[in-house]
Amino acid sequence: MRRALPDIQVLKEGILAGDIALLSRAITLVESTNPQHQVLAAQLIDEILPYSGKSLRIGITGVPGVGKSTFIESFGMHLIAEGRKLAVLAIDPSSNISKGSILGDKTRMEQLSVHPDAYIRPSSASGSLGGVTYKTRETTLLCEAAGFDTIIVETVGVGQSETEVSQITDFFLLLMLAGAGDELQGIKRGIMEMADGMVITKADGDNIHKAKAARSEYARALHFMPPNASGWIPEVKICSSYENTGIAEVAAMIDKFHHHQVSNGHFEQKRSNQNLFAFRQLLNEGLFRRLLAQHGVQDHIHQLEARVLNHTLSPYTAVHQVLQHLSLG
Repeated sequence: MRRALPDIQVLKEGILAGDIALLSRAITLVESTNPQHQVLAAQLIDEILPYSGKSLRIGITGVPGVGKSTFIESFGMHLIAEGRKLAVLAIDPSSNISKGSILGDKTRMEQLSVHPDAYIRPSSASGSLGGVTYKTRETTLLCEAAGFDTIIVETVGVGQSETEVSQITDFFLLLMLAGAGDELQGIKRGIMEMADGMVITKADGDNIHKAKAARSEYARALHFMPPNASGWIPEVKICSSYENTGIAEVAAMIDKFHHHQVSNGHFEQKRSNQNLFAFRQLLNEGLFRRLLAQHGVQDHIHQLEARVLNHTLSPYTAVHQVLQHLSLG
């Protein structure tokens, strides 16, 4: 039998009451590609919107092997000890072949996954270019309405297109390793320019001296980056998730940033700009889907793709022909 569509009011009341099971159902609804579910999801987001927006949103990214999940476990437990309620939206890379993902963050965050003041939601990136899923922003709103005052978005890893995470978070934290050759290689300048703070991880044992040296080098590099519009100067910290050292300093840095942004009005300004960015992004996606749904458009595109593949038509001319077909060019 076909499963009944979810009741929006039941989901709303459950979310506001902090019901984790209903929160999870709501997130599944938001992530669904079913057209009926998408209509209901939009209604639900409108319903909970007045109860959202009161959290601190932290985006965390880093080079492969930097220990993002281990850091988030240690950092998250520190935040909870300070009396905060934490939601972790962990984005797993998805396969281009099978479209599947590992979704293993709950097993890597053993303490957080069972703590009553923490909620971990793994989601597949599903080909999203921004390092976050297309529905991460909406999921953040649902978690805020459920009473989580701190939201961490763990992205799939450093990449040129992953900087989109800065468009849905308040603080963008970049994790780096020390002692991996040239400290400024293997990372895109664009991500460094967007970072509000950096942390050199695994600063323990024989590696602590390398971590301190890397901190100095990155601090010098950030000094030459364009200044932040709010006047904030990104800071560089070192920590060891294994020894649980330096975690409090990272938390203090983020709190300092938050106070700085709120006091000069840039916090609300950035949130407003992010809303506008989300509108334009969703509008572009919606218009693209609507255009493809027009009669004959997809067949026409497939024919042009075949000609582009066999080198009988240039991509530029192919796009121009699509626009002419749509009477847009």
